[in-house]
Amino acid sequence: MANKFEVKEEVEDESWLLTYADAITLLMAFFVMILNFAEYDMPAFEAASAAIKEELGGQTDVFQPINLLSFKLEDEVAEMDMENAVSVDMDDDGIVLEFASSALYDSGSATVKKSAQPLLEGIASTLAQKSYRGYEIHVEGHTDDIPIATRKFPSNWELSASRAINVVRFMISKGLEPDRFKATGLADVQPKLPNRDYNGDPLPENQAANRRIVVHLIQ
Repeated sequence: MANKFEVKEEVEDESWLLTYADAITLLMAFFVMILNFAEYDMPAFEAASAAIKEELGGQTDVFQPINLLSFKLEDEVAEMDMENAVSVDMDDDGIVLEFASSALYDSGSATVKKSAQPLLEGIASTLAQKSYRGYEIHVEGHTDDIPIATRKFPSNWELSASRAINVVRFMISKGLEPDRFKATGLADVQPKLPNRDYNGDPLPENQAANRRIVVHLIQ
């Protein structure tokens, strides 16, 4: 006799796997493109990015050209073993590269060190690529509050401006268009950290942090 309480086996709905598989396929294709992104063109990249965003319900905005540029610059800094002297960050305007002054110049000098030139050349080469030619490049020179008074640099204004200008001149010499650049010397008027304590005594570590070159890559 049949069991009155026989339980029917429920069949699980797995139709969601089709959408998931499509998304994974798109992501795999996208990462293959990333491995070769030095050769990609922007329309193809943006089309792929839009397809992935649509497939995933418009919930992702991670894979953008600016992110790829940031990753590329971080790799170049790492390859030169300069992570302790150069940082790569992002703000509302674009990418911010910050160089410790000691990584680029000797004390009291505005001449770019030979040891720093390969990194600047690599950055210039990246920014010369078709995908990144729309970026403006604003270079700022910053000093600490210790006065300088030499024949060449009567004050920190001249020193900070010359340091910014020499970075610009170097990158232009590597093929970047001059009209993409702006060079600014800010002396010690925009410190990252206080140069002195409440008693007016110098804070050497803070002063070292304030001596820097900041490069803004603006879309």
